[in-house]
Amino acid sequence: MTHQEHVDRVMETLSSGSAAARSRLAASWQRSARNHGLDPSNVHGRDGLIHKDLAERKERAGAFLKVANPQMDNLFRMISHSGCGVLLTDADGIILEQRCATADNDAFDDWGLSAGRDWSEAAEGTNGIGTCLAEQRAVTIHRGDHFMARNIGMSCIDAPIFGPEGELIGALDVSSARADQTEAYNRLMGAMVLQTAQTIETEVFRQTYSGKRIIVTEGDGAALLAVDGDDIVIGATKAARRALGLASSGALAPRPAVDLIGRDGDGAGLDRAEKAALARALARADGNVTAAARALGIGRATIYRLMKRHGLS
Repeated sequence: MTHQEHVDRVMETLSSGSAAARSRLAASWQRSARNHGLDPSNVHGRDGLIHKDLAERKERAGAFLKVANPQMDNLFRMISHSGCGVLLTDADGIILEQRCATADNDAFDDWGLSAGRDWSEAAEGTNGIGTCLAEQRAVTIHRGDHFMARNIGMSCIDAPIFGPEGELIGALDVSSARADQTEAYNRLMGAMVLQTAQTIETEVFRQTYSGKRIIVTEGDGAALLAVDGDDIVIGATKAARRALGLASSGALAPRPAVDLIGRDGDGAGLDRAEKAALARALARADGNVTAAARALGIGRATIYRLMKRHGLS
């Protein structure tokens, strides 16, 4: 598809009053044009943050980056042969960290995929990072899905990362400009990106509530609760908040954990609830511990430790 063909396609979609209601992609294109005033044919270059501004953002995100950097390294080691790069942004869509092969550095810089660049929807229209952050969900924006014609050579696979109070703190991205990248490959990569993002989220939560009891509960992804010595819930991940109907973000009103996941008041109910969540995850994964850990949003070491504690094998 040529740039002009892409621009024509976007403009045709924008002229349809009902397109946004039928398609999430069309809704993002509508936001790009109408909310942010972007033109899909714009070919002007991208501006990056000056070094001082980027340094300040990274300093504010220090605890987050300390957890995320090793996980980015692990993910990049697994995909480095593929020509893909790994990016981490803050909640504003500013790239804080990047991993790519040395030979690809210049190409990624030309694409604007380097630290300090702004990939919010307001800056670049529909793209993996910006749309992931705008919609707070995992997305794949493949080539012609992008709003700006200058970006249609890229494929971007993203997952949001939420902080210890359920707040959006960033996005994890894998991007490439491979013309032969298939939908099957994107699905596989999407699962890896989501798992890594959940691992980062889980570890940030555990470090925030270091010394507190962490309970694994059933939910979509990293559903964890932090409780104090009286078994009062003092923290919950985004996934746990969704699963248990808690406030989507912010501080939680004190609430006994047994009111949420257990039936007894002596703490045994919490253990049974955690054991049941583990057992169900293992059963659904046909005993595959790695798959069960992925479904629960925890690491292999953590699930083995919990299995041992609860006598599961």
